[in-house]
Amino acid sequence: MTQQHNPNRRRVLHAGGALAALAATPLRAAEGGEGGASAGKAAQTDVTARLARYMVSARDTALPEDVQTATKHRILDTIGAMVSGARMRPGEMAVKYVRSLGGAPQASVVASSLRTTAVNAALANAMCAHADETDDFEPVTKAHPGSSVVPAAFAMGEVEGRSGTEMIRAVALGYDLCCRLLMALGPDLVRGSHRSAEGTSSTFGALGAAASLARLDETGMRYAISYSAQQVSGLWSWVKDKDHIEKAFDFAGMGARNGVTAVSMVQAGLTGVPDVLDGTHNLFIALSSAPKPEAMVEGLGSRFYVTETAIKTFSVGYPIQSPLDALLTLRKQHGLTPDRVRAIVVKLPTDAVGIVGDSAMPDVNCRHLVAVALVKGAVSFHDSHDVALMKDPRIVAERDKVTIEGSQQLMDPAAPRGAVVEVTLDDGTKLTHFTRFPPGTKENPLDTAAVNAKVRDLIAPVLGKDKAGKLIARVNDLERVGNIRELRSLLMA
Repeated sequence: MTQQHNPNRRRVLHAGGALAALAATPLRAAEGGEGGASAGKAAQTDVTARLARYMVSARDTALPEDVQTATKHRILDTIGAMVSGARMRPGEMAVKYVRSLGGAPQASVVASSLRTTAVNAALANAMCAHADETDDFEPVTKAHPGSSVVPAAFAMGEVEGRSGTEMIRAVALGYDLCCRLLMALGPDLVRGSHRSAEGTSSTFGALGAAASLARLDETGMRYAISYSAQQVSGLWSWVKDKDHIEKAFDFAGMGARNGVTAVSMVQAGLTGVPDVLDGTHNLFIALSSAPKPEAMVEGLGSRFYVTETAIKTFSVGYPIQSPLDALLTLRKQHGLTPDRVRAIVVKLPTDAVGIVGDSAMPDVNCRHLVAVALVKGAVSFHDSHDVALMKDPRIVAERDKVTIEGSQQLMDPAAPRGAVVEVTLDDGTKLTHFTRFPPGTKENPLDTAAVNAKVRDLIAPVLGKDKAGKLIARVNDLERVGNIRELRSLLMA
């Protein structure tokens, strides 16, 4: 990958430090003078203003080189998810729906000839991005930032004619807002209230990206934050969606639509509440029984969540990444074949069992995919989405050998999606492998070549090898793209 080397890296790092300090510094109380208890209390809780100021400043501040590279990886990875997902049923239905809405031709819908409003394009592209379970994932918060943030950024970037550098910074900001909202609410508290962590966070992720590219001022940022807060939604009922269509909306389409809507409303001159994250009736106390509002701004400018998400190596639900890695590792090490295996026990974190334990969708059914891996020695994109394989006698026979168990010991905050696979052979021998961090995590990251290879496999069947190669090269060098609209011909069919 070609990198843009800043001639004065020290200046970049200094600017980043100053930006972090800006976000951390509370404002003086707007009322009651500069002193007194009321001023001190307001200074500690003025989260909306501190966040809005950071959002304004972040768009003009260079990112550290490693953060820029990580952001380009996530943009490219999400493009792969969008393009491949456009040929999956949830993506196809989303595009069909958006086409029926009409609208001014502001932004492009991937892998199609359709141009529509920025709001509609964000909705369709985001549903495509989560249609095939290959979008990225943040293990601690359980957020799926890329599938809402990147489509929102493309929609607003295309409308405004922004540069590749502006898009990179906007996406990094979107990842921060997406994950930080859940950290402020408490991810487990959100899920414990029957809300979807993924749906709850996606609106703020899209807000961050879209507001940056719209170049709103601080007041506009405050209003956009409030319009986004009013739209935050998502129930954990998505686990019952057998067709993955509502799930694609819940995880991605809804949030991308909401964030772009909020920003476009402010652009149109609509005013709103300037302090929705503070005081009476604020977002945090409305959605959490034990909120930590400071988590929304703590470390802004120095900790970038875009470097912490996991890029999937398999196009399957994230809790299945580690089991597949563990089973395939054992298969390779010991030359396992189905006839040698008597039983397989997969131990997952307890909160993952209800998600991937026995789903009707092949790409989120752990028992089924472990059986596919044992039989085929790999799990391709096609295999993970092939419903017919769920009735294949060879796969069914091996799936009957697989048991899923929840393990409280695997509920490890430092490695929340690890898994243990225990294989019992026909002679009684037991083999075990523990994958704590599957490939693609921040602890076991993919390099640029590996991300390119994954995305090429996803998009070449849809766009063709030549166009796929050109698109990958342009995103690898995104900071040198003068206008995001230059990518339009490579993304559309």
